[in-house]
Amino acid sequence: MDLDPAPSEADAKKRPAAQALPAAEKGSDAAREEARPAPPGPAANARPDQPEGVGGDLGQKQGPDQPQKPRRKRAFLIFFLVLLVLAIGGGIYWWLNRGYESTDDAFIDGHRATIAPRVGGLVIRRLIDDNQFVKQGDLLIEIDPRDYEAARARAQADLASAVAAQAQAQANLDLARIQLPAQLQQADANVGSARAQADQSKANLASAQAELARAQADATRYTQLNREQFASRQTFDQANATAKTSAASVQSAQAQIEVTEAQIGSAIAQRAAADTVAQQLAAKAAALRSADAQVAQAKASLQTAELNLSYTKIYAPADGWITQRSVEEGDVVQANQALTSFVFGTPWVTANFKETQLAGMQPGDPVDIVVDAYGGAVFKGRVDSIQRGTGSVFTLLPPENATGNYVKIVQRMPVKIVFDEPPDRKYSLGLGMSVVPTVHVGAGTPPGQAGGEAGTHPDTKPAAGTSN
Repeated sequence: MDLDPAPSEADAKKRPAAQALPAAEKGSDAAREEARPAPPGPAANARPDQPEGVGGDLGQKQGPDQPQKPRRKRAFLIFFLVLLVLAIGGGIYWWLNRGYESTDDAFIDGHRATIAPRVGGLVIRRLIDDNQFVKQGDLLIEIDPRDYEAARARAQADLASAVAAQAQAQANLDLARIQLPAQLQQADANVGSARAQADQSKANLASAQAELARAQADATRYTQLNREQFASRQTFDQANATAKTSAASVQSAQAQIEVTEAQIGSAIAQRAAADTVAQQLAAKAAALRSADAQVAQAKASLQTAELNLSYTKIYAPADGWITQRSVEEGDVVQANQALTSFVFGTPWVTANFKETQLAGMQPGDPVDIVVDAYGGAVFKGRVDSIQRGTGSVFTLLPPENATGNYVKIVQRMPVKIVFDEPPDRKYSLGLGMSVVPTVHVGAGTPPGQAGGEAGTHPDTKPAAGTSN
C-alpha cells in the first residue's frame, strides 16, 4: 500500500513562490520583499476540511499519520464485533446444547455367534453364501451322514442285546423266587423224614434185640431139654435157628440206624444249602440290576448316535445374517471348527463416554443416534445401562497404578444404548459401524420408576453439554 501523503495546499503555494524568486532578484529590493514567500501560518497550512486552529507545524508533522487513525478505529471495531458475535454464538450454542452429552467414540454392537459343527466329516452340501439373510430353522450346511448312520445301527443292535439279557435276568429272578423257598421246604421235610427213619431203625433194633434175647433163651432151654431127652432134635434145631436169625436182625437194625443217621446228616446239609435263599435271590436281583444298567447304557449310546447323526445337519439358530463364511463343499471339517460367523437380533450402540460426561446420565435417558454411513437419518434410542468398570480395567493387561510415576488420564466408560424401535431394514447396521450418540441427560425415566422421578441420582443436575 502507498503511504505517501498527498501534496498539501501549503506545498502547492510554495512552488509559485519559489519560481518568482529569479524575477524578484532582477527588480528592486521592494519587489524582492514582495516576492519572498510569507512565513507559514495557520491559514496557509490549514486544509479545507480541518477545523480552525489546526494546522501550522503541528499539521505538517501529523499530516502523513492522520489517515491511519480511522483505519485503526475500524480494525478495533471489527475485532470487537467479531468477539461479540463469537460470544453470542457460544452462548446460544451452550443454551441449545445444555444437558446434552455426545461422543464420537461409539460403535454399533450386537449379538454374534460362530457357526461350528458338533461332529466332523465331509461337507456334502453348502446352502449359504456371504452376507446372506437366513431364517430360523433354515438348513445351512450338511455333513456326510453315512458313518453316523452305521454307528446308530450298531447302537440299536447293542440295545436289543441288552434288552434280551435283561429279560433273561428278570426270568431267572422270578423263577428263583418260586423255586428257592420250595427247595427250603423240601430240605426241611427231608431232615424230618431222615430223623423219623432213624427213630424207626432204633425201634427195630430194640425189637430185634428183644427177639434175640427170647430166641437165645429158647435155644438154651431146648439145648438142656435135648440133653435130658425131653425135647426133640427138630425143636432144638429150630430154637437155635431162631436165635441166629434174631442176632442177624439185630445187626441189620444196627446197620439201618447208621444209614438213617447218615441220611439225617445229608438232609441237614441240604437244609443248610437251601437256607441261602435270601443270598441267592439277592444275587439274582443283582444280575437283573446289571442287565438294567446294560440296557440304560445301550439306550444312551443309541441316543448319542442319533444326536451325532442329527448334528450332520446345521440349522440357523435364529433370524440373522451369514458373515465371514469359510467353508466349501468337499471340505473335511473337524468338530468345533469355525465355519462362519452369524449376526442376529436387534443391534445396539456401545458408546465410550468420558467419565466426566457421566454426571447425571442414567438408564432411560433418551438418545439421538446418528450413524456416519447414514448421516441424514437420526435414530431414537435410550440409555440401557452403564458398565461398572472402565474399558482399560477389563483388558488383558490392566493398568497397575500403584507403582511408578502416575499420569492421570480421563477414563472412558462403556454405555449401552438400545434403539427404541428396531431400525428399518433399509439401513444396514453392521457391527463396528461408527455412530455419534447424543444423550439428553436427565430427560428420561429410569426403568422401574414412574412419575418422572429423577432416577438413581435424583440430586444430580444436568451437566453442560460437551462433545468429543
